[in-house]
Amino acid sequence: MPDLPFRSPKLPQAWFIRNRVAIATRVLAALCGGYFVAYACTALLTVVLPMDRINRVVTANLLSFVVWCAAAIWVFAARSAWRSWWPLLLAGAAMLGVALVFRGTGMRP
Repeated sequence: MPDLPFRSPKLPQAWFIRNRVAIATRVLAALCGGYFVAYACTALLTVVLPMDRINRVVTANLLSFVVWCAAAIWVFAARSAWRSWWPLLLAGAAMLGVALVFRGTGMRP
């Protein structure tokens, strides 16, 4: 029996394109959506934390990195791109809305 060259199964070209678009949307959601949630969390924590001003700002900024990492993990753990986008946008909008409503009555030094 002659040696036949190895032939890999051919996958349709549309599968590769769909896979690349799905990964690109998740990366975009992790970067942009994660930044939006981290910014909103920073704004909210700056208003509500019961510390003096400089400690509130530093603590909120340090915690924003944790929030951004958690958002990126969430994006790649979600089942679909839509399920990775809408919780980020909803949570970010809610936190930013609360921060903007209470910005005048926030903790003062």
